[in-house]
Amino acid sequence: MKKLVSAIVLALAVTIFAFGRPAWAADLANGAKLFSANCAACHMGGGNVVNAAKTLKKDALEKYGMNSIDAIKTQVTNGKNAMPAFGGRLSADDIEDVASYVLSQSEKGW
Repeated sequence: MKKLVSAIVLALAVTIFAFGRPAWAADLANGAKLFSANCAACHMGGGNVVNAAKTLKKDALEKYGMNSIDAIKTQVTNGKNAMPAFGGRLSADDIEDVASYVLSQSEKGW
């Protein structure tokens, strides 16, 4: 009986870890919602109303070294130039979601 219970527990654990959503996976739907609420005023459609050259489009992100989750998270957290810092307003998970959403949208061409 102990072997049967152990086998069931092991099978369940393998199933959860193999097929469950990883804890570190970003929530793109949450990122989209947060982007709409916090970023879209200046970055609607991946643009930039303050500095037209520094958009969120793929080529601009690559040109300015912002084409990674970490780079975008740093920018969102700390702000830079005219962009405010969101580190005090959004959680680290929310910032991860927004960064993932921005990178995903840039890959899709907004």
